[in-house]
This record gives sequence, C-alpha cells and structure tokens, in this order.
Amino acid sequence: MPHSSEIKKRLAELPDRPGIYVMRDRLGQVIYVGKARSLKKRVRSYFQPSRLLKIDPKTRSLINQIATFETYEVRSEPEALLLEGKMIKELRPRYNISFRDDKRFLLVKVRMQDPFPRFELARIKKDDGARYFGPFAHSGSLRNAVDFITRQFGLRSCRAVIPGEEDYRHCMDDIIRHCSAPCIGKVDQAEYRERVEAACAFLEGRRKDLLAELEREMIEASERLEFEKAAQIRDSLSDLRRTVGARTRKFSRDHFPRSFDRTAAVSELQEHLRLPRTPNVIEGFDISNISGTLAVASMVQFVGGRPNKAGYRRFRIKTVTDGPDDFRMMAEAVERRYSRLLREGQALPDLILIDGGKGQLNAACRQLWGMGMEDLPILGLAKRNEEVFLPGESEPIVLDRTSSGLRLLQQLRDEAHRFALTYHRELRRKRIQNSVLDDLPGLGVKRKALLLQHFGSVEQIRSATVEELCAVPGIGRKFAEQVLQHLR
Repeated sequence: MPHSSEIKKRLAELPDRPGIYVMRDRLGQVIYVGKARSLKKRVRSYFQPSRLLKIDPKTRSLINQIATFETYEVRSEPEALLLEGKMIKELRPRYNISFRDDKRFLLVKVRMQDPFPRFELARIKKDDGARYFGPFAHSGSLRNAVDFITRQFGLRSCRAVIPGEEDYRHCMDDIIRHCSAPCIGKVDQAEYRERVEAACAFLEGRRKDLLAELEREMIEASERLEFEKAAQIRDSLSDLRRTVGARTRKFSRDHFPRSFDRTAAVSELQEHLRLPRTPNVIEGFDISNISGTLAVASMVQFVGGRPNKAGYRRFRIKTVTDGPDDFRMMAEAVERRYSRLLREGQALPDLILIDGGKGQLNAACRQLWGMGMEDLPILGLAKRNEEVFLPGESEPIVLDRTSSGLRLLQQLRDEAHRFALTYHRELRRKRIQNSVLDDLPGLGVKRKALLLQHFGSVEQIRSATVEELCAVPGIGRKFAEQVLQHLR
C-alpha cells in the first residue's frame, strides 16, 4: 500500500511503548481506534504491502482509507486497554466493533463516610462523596485482588451499613481470621479506619512493601516444598500486580481527537486570524515532487468548512526544471490559479492556506502582490508545531490544539497533500508504463507490474538473479533468462 513520506517519517519515530493509535481518513474523521503493547510494531504493521494479501475485506477497506494517524503513549498495556475503550465510546469509529456497547470497566468504591467502610465494586462513578479507584481492565484479577486486600487488612465483607452482633452471628470471617470484627468491638472505629486507609494506599500503588513480602513468602514456601501454597501466593501476586499496575491517569475530553462544529470553526478562524470576513471559501495549496522530477501542485477548496471536490484543481509544474525549489513551484501554482480567476472574472476565495512556513508563504505572497492582490487573506500552516504564519508578522499564531479552527486548517492541509500526492503517483505510474521493459517481447502489462512491484525498479530487476526472478508469480526460468539478457 503506497503511503506518503510524512507517514513514513512518523512510522520511523514511533516508540516501542504501549499506547493507543487513532486512524483517520482523508477528511480527518476517526475511523478506527486500537491499542498496542508496542506502538512501533503495531502501527507499522498496517503499512506493510504484504499484509493486504492476507487480510479480510473489512480490514483491507480500513487500511485503504487511512490517510493519517495519531498515537497516545501510556504507561502499561492495561492502561492502553482502558483508554482504548474510553475513546471508542467517546468517538464511536465505524470500524470498531468491540467496546461499542454500554459495558463499563469496574471501579473500586469505598464510602469513607460510613462508620466502618468496606470495598465495593461499581461500574459508574457517582457524585456521592465516596472514594473511587480505577477503572481496572481485568475484572477477574480485580475481584481476586479485592478479596485478598480485604483479608490482608482485616476489612469487613458484610453488606450492612453498620454491622452489629446479629450480623456477626451469620459471619465466618472473624473465625477464619479474615476480618478484624469491628461489629463486636474487637477493633474500635479509629483503628479500623487506619486499616481502610492502608488498604487504599496499597490499591493506589503506594505500598510496594506488601508485594515484596508476598514474593518472599512465595519463595520460602517453595523452598519448604509447599508448592500448593507457593502457587496460591503466586496467583495472588499476579492478580495484585495486574490490578495495582493498571492504575490509569485521568484523560479529559481534550485528549481525544473528535469531530467538530465546522460552522463554529469557520467563525473561530475569522476571530483568531483577524479576517475581514467569514472565510466561507478556503483554498489550500501543496507541492509534491521527488528531487524536482514530476513536480506537481494541488489546490483543494473547502466551502462552509467542508470539501468541495468540484473546486479541486491540480497543476503540472512547468517553469521549474532546474531542480527542486518548492518556493518557485508554489509561486507558479498560485499565479496560474488566480490569474485565471481574474481573467475569467470569477470570485476569489475568502482565505488561502499554503502548506508550509514562512518561505512558502512569502513566495505565494510575492506572487499575489505582483498581481495586485495585496488584500487577499493568506496564511501558512507549518507542519512541525502546527503554527499559523501571517504575512508581515515575524511571530506565528499558535491556536489551541483542541480548537475547531485549527482542526479545519489541518484537514484542509492534509487534503491538499493527499490530492497532490495522488497526482504525483499517477504520473509515476504512467512513466513506469513507458519503461524499458515495454521493449521486451512477451512481457505483458500484468507480468511487468508484478516484476516492478516485487523489485521496486528496473535497476533492481537488472541486478537480480534468475532464481530471484523465478520467485515472481508467472515468471519461468526461460523467460527470466530472457528478461536479464534484454536488460543487461
């Protein structure tokens, strides 16, 4: 699957850490949210051409629609699972099946206002004055861990708000030494509350000494050949580590990429960029080339904050033939677009977006001003820090990362990039079709495409061995020898 140099660069920078990834289509809509033990390995797997041959149609459709992606690094795989579920519920991407019901992860609840608090499990956090811990990803481990903590700290498991002697007669926990029995006064309220606070501290991960002590007990039991007891402690340790280690940070809605009000985004741009009128029609430009060859430019148009494909235009760069020069290429595209609008008496856009920083913006401005268009609003959007540059201003405008105005500019920029890249690839395909392989008798379009797809270039085919050529479907040994003889 072909993908842009920008995506290649981002793939190279992915961390080998747990986290979640958010896939977007060319319009910026979230289409899939996933979790990963290693963001580096998981996200890269989507962009391996060989994967398309082995996957089901639904996954293939998802991969073909990915235009960009975002990643969110977390501290552990359980935290990634929790955040994945929360974001899927928040964003409801169309390619996600799991987590789209109303099931919620478990929380641990402690009503500290009770005389003798106890641990309870809940799925919804209420504004009831209780303390909540979690959510926790692994419900089975959590239940086992809560049972262990309750026994370890001598907390009560009975459900009465204020337990008394009647409750004690129906309870076995004190007899088997699982409870400190505050109901009959074995410990007073203050001492019992200290036990609860210590249990809460452990659940928050602030009592690592207990885990170390359990590990010592497990080793000692194993050395005494008490393997059943050692196995029980091992299982308890596993549940506790999965639970205590799965504590998650709080993520606000601002952490989540989401759809936005496009009408509000347009109004926001007018306010923050001090535009003379509402930018109902915005046109965005981008350049695509490889070392100056097959250079093209794209122009996409958004009306009312949405793509207007009828207004899209593409340009084959004609005046820059002496090597890569994005500034001059941008100037040519701008001149060709707006000289034609002026010549035909068509309406000008309310705002122009240039993909790039000060250099690209200045090149476009010089061209517009030379055509008498000094009053036409224009800006540059730099990819690195998403900064907005305006003509004549040395310092960029930094829009809030969560603002709908910035989201709109990003979508416009990304769509211009996609459109330019698509045109550039189209020209490359046409050039490939006219390659030296066309002169080889018996090599049809299908086998030529397979060879180029497998080796990447004619030069790689030329340097291959007969055996390597035979590995390509449809290429026999005799024909492979003919191909090499022709190329060499």
